[in-house]
Amino acid sequence: MAVPSGIGSCGLGLVGLGVMGQNLALNLGDRGFSVAVFNRTPEKTRQFMEREVSWRDIRPGYTLEEFVVLLRRPRTILILIAAGPPVNAVIEDLLPLLAPRDLLIDGGNSHFSDTNYRGRVLTEKGLLFMGLGISGGAKGARFGPSLMPGSPPEAYERVRPLLEAIAAQKDGEPCVAYLGKGSVGHYVKMVHNGVEYGLMQLLAETYDLMKRGLGLTAADLAAVYADWNQGPLHSYLVEITAKIFRHLDEATGLPLVELIQDRAGQKGSGMWTTWDAMDLKVPTPNIDVAVAMRDLSGYKHEREEAAHLLHGPPAQYKGDRGRFVAHLEQALYAAMIMTYTQGLALLRRASEAYGYNLSLEAVVRVWRGGCIIRAAMLDELRGAFLAQPGLPNLLLDPGLSKEVLSRQKSLRKVVGVAATLGVPAPGFMAALAYFDAYRSASLPTNLIQAQRDFFGAHTYERVDKPEVFHTEWEDD
Repeated sequence: MAVPSGIGSCGLGLVGLGVMGQNLALNLGDRGFSVAVFNRTPEKTRQFMEREVSWRDIRPGYTLEEFVVLLRRPRTILILIAAGPPVNAVIEDLLPLLAPRDLLIDGGNSHFSDTNYRGRVLTEKGLLFMGLGISGGAKGARFGPSLMPGSPPEAYERVRPLLEAIAAQKDGEPCVAYLGKGSVGHYVKMVHNGVEYGLMQLLAETYDLMKRGLGLTAADLAAVYADWNQGPLHSYLVEITAKIFRHLDEATGLPLVELIQDRAGQKGSGMWTTWDAMDLKVPTPNIDVAVAMRDLSGYKHEREEAAHLLHGPPAQYKGDRGRFVAHLEQALYAAMIMTYTQGLALLRRASEAYGYNLSLEAVVRVWRGGCIIRAAMLDELRGAFLAQPGLPNLLLDPGLSKEVLSRQKSLRKVVGVAATLGVPAPGFMAALAYFDAYRSASLPTNLIQAQRDFFGAHTYERVDKPEVFHTEWEDD
């Protein structure tokens, strides 16, 4: 084995030099940290070292053995590779080279159940383990992501200065916080991604309503989203949406977005959020419908066939376009609040079910900068949890409830117009249904209970008597 320079000098090792890994290594180097890097393909390591390192204290290991000896003890290693079996493979390869109290950090989008398993296995071997949710994409990794760590307190304290240094900064605060033990970091990141799905679906629906319903051009849409981004809707997703509609294809001169296939991909985190929400019996309809619509987008051939067979009303709005755009802006704000509300209600329940002891104020604080779902309205959400740390649902906060109530007319208007025009707006419809169901002191589920008892003898409870009852609903 060749002896690399800088033996034992690096405070952090980074495995995986994809886009995220390279950008995080540069972020760390910019802030004065000494970093050892390794990639299973040595050529990628060489290219990175030749192209990017410059004055930074970044040292390569071309084998895992070379890589590990570069690290100060107790060692800290951040793994940034595709979630699933590849992470297990890297951990298995590293284990013979490690010693007790070494810390492994999984910075990928791992499922929280995998994080729980890895944590148990590594703890039994005397190692420390952290599941680190990272959001912000390639640019965030380079200049400041939102970081969501879950680990034993000892592990977090070891890397806290490093994480606070590389995280995004918002109002002088780093967008990282100790969230708790075990898999909490990856769970929070999973829900973050679920909320992201919901917000993106809502924005796609505003686009569809304005393009098909109002006949707005890409230039018109860019102006609308840019204007929205100057007000209460100010957020990363609204900002980039405006930029997308401005971008022209070099070859054709057409708006590039209009040349992109209408089939949306997904990597599974939205689906995982929906699954666990259902397991924990927490309603997350905006996330659920966003996952469903991505699935439906994949049936392109069937949709094209159905377009010729299943006719609906003309998708042409006859009213005042400017007033409807104003309603759409207000409705989007209310629906976004509803989407965040559902995700945070799921985190509340998961904290109870999995023993995370999670602070929702800390979660919202971390999400305010660096991440994909950062938005000005998160300051209001944080204020609600600061005022009432035990708040079970954001719609019960007096300030936020007023914000939603003042916009419910617009939300109803948008849903009504979408239904009239035949333009699908399931995200807005789900948000309105969630709002109306949550504010209903009485729901028609008493009928469902009666039906269940009728066909399955599942029993029911009464409003006027204690105990559980069963009725023979019909005579033989």
